Amino acid sequence: MNSETLSIKQRFGIIGNSPLLNHAIQVAAQVAPTDMTVLITGESGSGKESFSKIIHQLSARKHGQFIAINCGAIPEGTIDSELFGHEKGSFTGAHEARKGYFEVTNGGTIFLDEIGEMPLATQARLLRVLENGEFIKVGSSKAHKTDVRVVAASNVDLMKAVEKGKFREDLYYRLSTVPIYVPPLRERGTDIELLFRKFASDFSETYRVKPISLTPEAVEGLLKYRFPGNIRQLKNLTEQISVLSTENRVIDASTLASYLPNQGRNLPAIYKSESGEKENFSERDLLYKVLFDMKKDMNELKKLVHDVIETGGQDKQVLEDHKSLFENLEDNVKGLEPTESSNPYILEVNSPTPSHNTPPSSYERSGHDSRNMNIQDITLESEVEESLSIEKKEKELIIKALIKNNNKRKYAAQDLGISERTLYRKIKQYELEG
Repeated sequence: MNSETLSIKQRFGIIGNSPLLNHAIQVAAQVAPTDMTVLITGESGSGKESFSKIIHQLSARKHGQFIAINCGAIPEGTIDSELFGHEKGSFTGAHEARKGYFEVTNGGTIFLDEIGEMPLATQARLLRVLENGEFIKVGSSKAHKTDVRVVAASNVDLMKAVEKGKFREDLYYRLSTVPIYVPPLRERGTDIELLFRKFASDFSETYRVKPISLTPEAVEGLLKYRFPGNIRQLKNLTEQISVLSTENRVIDASTLASYLPNQGRNLPAIYKSESGEKENFSERDLLYKVLFDMKKDMNELKKLVHDVIETGGQDKQVLEDHKSLFENLEDNVKGLEPTESSNPYILEVNSPTPSHNTPPSSYERSGHDSRNMNIQDITLESEVEESLSIEKKEKELIIKALIKNNNKRKYAAQDLGISERTLYRKIKQYELEG
């Protein structure tokens, strides 16, 4: 690690000696004096905004304005107005003209976080700014000039978003002139312990308590944890232990484990759909899918057997000679079938037991008694459309999150693990307003 990197760490309060972290800092320092567009990638909570500040403060624009914008937190209907401004009367509620961020930060730097959440129409406007330094306000036809440096960040793979048609390919290549990868906490090794000590010291001063420390076994457990929430999660964990662990300030492995969430829920099984696209399903969902396939096969088999009974002939005699293959077939599947109590979206495969008032089948109307065949209770169940009802489940989860957070959409979105703008769109889609 060179002296420049060490100086940057001290200036911006960056803790850690990971080679991946040092490399990211060195790239940021090299690109800062230029006006090149930078794309910072990394998981949520890994510290991407700190790198945008490094780039701004080490550039010739350091005396200009710096604005950080979360593209996922701005509703789709107002993001154009927020970024580029609008003219008076351009839409309902536009009582006066307004300057957008690109006009206000002329000569400075704009940090566009969660750029992957930006609507396609806004992406086209942004591309024009990057290419020509021009933008047009909402409700205007006049082009305005601006000199703004754009630093963008994303916690999703933008190339995959391009392949799905959710992000413009030309904008992707224009933004990623210089890419910077910020490693997640689990890839930074012993940096986790250093950060824990730093946060413990800070919170001891904040709450005026003795700082907490870890036993060697607890340190080992801390380093093994994956920290899906990265630095933000580690900071919250340290604060929680600092406040709640009042009796013993030396934290052992068992005490630490009681504060760590169960990691098993962060390891979903990978399922590949018919289109070839990978989707996340739990083990139980995969089991339900297998049982659905079994139900479909069962329906086809029962239809085949019913047709054989209806037509009679030699096939009928073969069926009678091998009746043991078909006895209790439905009961065997019934024992494996999940019921509505275990999953409201699973339909039971059991055929309904015919009542005494059930009309006779066509075979019985023809003068034959099905009981004489020695194959009991063979019925044909009509096939039903099989669906996991993902949309219905998603709607229920959104309703529960809104109720839990007293209709505060910001906190509901955090519980659901989606952006606030995405939650607004889902609420509108499922007509949950009001």
